[in-house]
Amino acid sequence: MEIVSVKKIWDAGQHNAFTDLIFWKDKFWCTFREAEDHVGGDGKIRVLVSKDAEKWESTALLAEDGIDLRDPKLSITTDGRLMIVAGGSVYGGTKVLKGRQPRVTFSKDGRRWTETRRVLGEGDWLWRVTWFQGRAYGVSYNHLALNGEDWRLKLVESDDGLNWRLITALPVPGRPNETTLRFLSNGDGVALVRREGSGADREAWIGMSKPPYREWSWKPSGFQFGGPNFIVLSDGKWIAGGRDYRDAPKSYKTAIGPMTANGYRPELEFPSGGDTSYPGLVWRDGILWMSYYSSHEGKTSVYLAKIRLP
Repeated sequence: MEIVSVKKIWDAGQHNAFTDLIFWKDKFWCTFREAEDHVGGDGKIRVLVSKDAEKWESTALLAEDGIDLRDPKLSITTDGRLMIVAGGSVYGGTKVLKGRQPRVTFSKDGRRWTETRRVLGEGDWLWRVTWFQGRAYGVSYNHLALNGEDWRLKLVESDDGLNWRLITALPVPGRPNETTLRFLSNGDGVALVRREGSGADREAWIGMSKPPYREWSWKPSGFQFGGPNFIVLSDGKWIAGGRDYRDAPKSYKTAIGPMTANGYRPELEFPSGGDTSYPGLVWRDGILWMSYYSSHEGKTSVYLAKIRLP
């Protein structure tokens, strides 16, 4: 793997973080949260667009009174609209979480967005949505309802992105949370799950399942992740990335590398440090594009990397 270029594309907010990236209607679209800090203030969702991944324009700044909109993730609905799913957290002027419920919003042009709508239930966080064969799929986590270490994951599906139904609970131990779900050409589902157990075992888990996705098999990835994401390339290979903890607590980095059903191996480290990670990934014309955020230059800002793969 080779880094072709890395460019800062946004730093107008006080704290610009938690990115995602998609290619839609012949343009690159990037979204992220703007707020006062990693936790603090009522975060807003910024949407950027670019024809060439060089010059970027802001098309929207989405907000909801009294709500910290966090971790926006992009997907394309069955009818061709752009969809954002985000966490809707309540802090009430503090840094203590008082409640949360996922939000969704839709757009036909990337500029005018529907009013944010609540989905699922109080305490849920539908972290990313993936559309496959006419349905939306995602994994929600909830750490408010259970005691001790046993946070819970549930796999859900929807026909419209608004009304969700349970497929199955995912029995992943070790405080599982942020999950990216992708689908292979044969219909198999693949999940990459961040785990934050209190002990030494904080490795992300990789899950595999066949339709209708009620039974899953799991293997440790070999590495700890923050903001886990992966993409299935046109040749069937998988590339994953996220926050790299190998130098923690001294330093955090954003890194990517090959992933299989049996594990992950970080190979490429990006200019990054401090508060960093949450990559968005797009494979386009033989190039891997990656958005991410980092505070290694002082202010927490959004970057775009261009990557050439072997």
